[in-house]
Amino acid sequence: MVDYHAANNQSSAVGEGPPTYMEQENDWDRDLLLDPAWEKQQRKTFTAWCNSHLRKAGTQIENIEEDFRDGLKLMLLLEVISGERLPKPERGKMRVHKINNVNKALDFIASKGVKLVSIGAEEIVDGNAKMTLGMIWTIILRFAIQDISVEETSAKEGLLLWCQRKTAPYKNVNVQNFHISWKDGLAFNALIHRHRPDLIDYDSLRKDDPVTNLNNAFEVAEKHLDIPKMLDAEDIVGTLRPDEKAIMTYVSCFYHAFSGAQKAETAANRICKVLAVNQENEQMMEDYEKLASELLEWIRRTIPWLLNREKQKTMNEMQAKQEDFRDYRRDHKPPKVQEKCQLEISFNTLQTKLRLSNRPAFMPSEGRMVSDINGAWHSLEGAEKGYEEWILSEIRRLERLEHLAEKFHQKAAIHESWTDGKEAMLTQKDYETSTLSEVKALLRKHEAFESDLAAHQDRVEQIAAIAQELNELDYCDSAKVNTRCQKICDQWDVLGALTQSRKESLERTEKQLESIDELYLEYAKRAAPFNNWMEGAMEDLQDMFIVHNIEEIQGLITAHEQFKSTLPEANKEREAIQSIQAEVQKIAQSNGIKLSGANPYTTITPESIDSKWEKAMSMVPQRDKALQEELDKQKNNDTLRAKFANQANTVGAYIQDKMEEIGRISIEMNGTLEDQLTSLKEYQSNIMSYMPEMNTLEGYHQLIQEALIFDNQYTPYTMEHLRVGWEQLNTTIARTINEVENQILTRDAKGISQEQLQEYRASFNHFDKVRGQTQGHQLFKELYLSGTCSE
Repeated sequence: MVDYHAANNQSSAVGEGPPTYMEQENDWDRDLLLDPAWEKQQRKTFTAWCNSHLRKAGTQIENIEEDFRDGLKLMLLLEVISGERLPKPERGKMRVHKINNVNKALDFIASKGVKLVSIGAEEIVDGNAKMTLGMIWTIILRFAIQDISVEETSAKEGLLLWCQRKTAPYKNVNVQNFHISWKDGLAFNALIHRHRPDLIDYDSLRKDDPVTNLNNAFEVAEKHLDIPKMLDAEDIVGTLRPDEKAIMTYVSCFYHAFSGAQKAETAANRICKVLAVNQENEQMMEDYEKLASELLEWIRRTIPWLLNREKQKTMNEMQAKQEDFRDYRRDHKPPKVQEKCQLEISFNTLQTKLRLSNRPAFMPSEGRMVSDINGAWHSLEGAEKGYEEWILSEIRRLERLEHLAEKFHQKAAIHESWTDGKEAMLTQKDYETSTLSEVKALLRKHEAFESDLAAHQDRVEQIAAIAQELNELDYCDSAKVNTRCQKICDQWDVLGALTQSRKESLERTEKQLESIDELYLEYAKRAAPFNNWMEGAMEDLQDMFIVHNIEEIQGLITAHEQFKSTLPEANKEREAIQSIQAEVQKIAQSNGIKLSGANPYTTITPESIDSKWEKAMSMVPQRDKALQEELDKQKNNDTLRAKFANQANTVGAYIQDKMEEIGRISIEMNGTLEDQLTSLKEYQSNIMSYMPEMNTLEGYHQLIQEALIFDNQYTPYTMEHLRVGWEQLNTTIARTINEVENQILTRDAKGISQEQLQEYRASFNHFDKVRGQTQGHQLFKELYLSGTCSE
């Protein structure tokens, strides 16, 4: 191992002073173990470097580890590169003579402030290749690299900074290190062209032909600049990572060849335009105040409109409010978003210009700070979100109310139709003048009525429950509903009391009645529930339904299929009931009995049963059709959901990727500020070209809202969150562009060079890297996690 201790290019005692670059860069054994190909490159490079100096003394070496073993050429090399005389060498050929000569060379190296660790004369004399290469590297560092100094940086950093400055104007050249940055050969050609443009046609070089580039540079340097060829083009291109020490050694030769022949570039004179800058700043202040006032006034007018949550009575009124809100989102808000973004950019640009002009920072009028505008905007978006949620909630409520109201009036009409005339029937005194058989018939008829009455109890309870729900949901016509419901309930109580009273009267005379027509009674008992079943079936077949997804309509279809499966049994019951009436006719005819009229126990005739049965059967296909149409509608809605979800997932992933990508771009940008600005604007244009995808998504969202679809299980994204993400993405790239523009202003105003800005920026990026890479996509992630599956 080799350590150096040197300060300010002066020799110091061994072991004193702070460690220099050479102490930190000499982990020689580790480097060679990492890539054996490096040893080959170092042999060639170090041999050529040594010969470039030894030829001044009329000699050279062929094998670096063999030719330095006796110490003679090693001492000669040190004398040539240092210009000093070393002690007289020993001419003997014995091992001890060789060791003494090598020790004299090592002592001279140590006298120049180099601390030698683990390198002894014995290893050099024995031809230890790694130790010999390490020793030559220490000599190169001390006499060829350590003294390089560029703007308070020295050694490797100074040499790298010199290379970066000299190659900065050249396309496809970005020198960041002494290995990969030189692999395509363009950097070598750029160094030569910068100092001797007559030697190289740089524009004719191609980045995809590194071997040609490298050989061209090596041949020109050797022929015209007296820099021997120290590298092999095929070795460099064929190595994943060229050897850094070999590259540094060769590049240092260029530095020494050009540094004495060319002076540092004269810094550009600053152009002071104080009056013009001040006028421009004043105009920007006026523009900011005006735009801020207009934006705040628009927000002030808009928020009360969004906070107006006055309930509407009808669905049409509520849908009109929803359409107004869509117009606001589509036409009125987007220009204001652009104004807000431009306001922030103008404010930042103005503050930068004032700071560069040594003027006080701009302080907007009270209430017009960027923070005030952001606060007002936050309040606006909060009110907007609440307004949208309120609209959707009200539409659902009104839709539910319309459905319930229609269902209430339908059931009420059926019930009122059934109760019509029942009070008159229950209050008549016909049993007082009837025969015994007629009274018994009246009693059985009353029993059938009670059965029918009990069957209607459930409908009355449903009517009352629907009325209660309408009241709870604040139905606009609740008074009318309540009046009708109360009338039905009061009438139901009266019917119950009258039914009980008539039953008691008939039972008092029952003991006087003996004969009964069992067939009539059986017919009545079976016809009444069957008739009630048919009425219930027809009511169910006409029942209105409202569903929101395929599963719900499929549930109704399943229930309907189950109902149809009961029809064969119901038809058997109908035929059985009709057979009872047929048996009555048969008995009457066979016994010569003249029937006095209709069945005394029921008003349900065989004709009415057949008529209702036919009507019910005609309703079945109608119900089939209605359910199928609703199923088709829900399938179409599901297709709309899938289209929106596919587009939303694509746009969401695109926004998140671009947020992460702009975070990386803002950290890793290279090249001149003008090149960075051009790249960012091209990147911004690329992002804006994605706007048609957002418009497509808006179109799907419009169709979903028009279809009153409120859920979407296919995507976690909502339209609002994607709009916010899109606005944030555009704001971020705009701010990044503004930052580069401000850096250009700073550079031009302060006279700071491109290289200094890059150094400052590199330092800033080092400490700001984690924050810069994560801040952008973290916001979109939070928006994503706070979202729901529907908007």
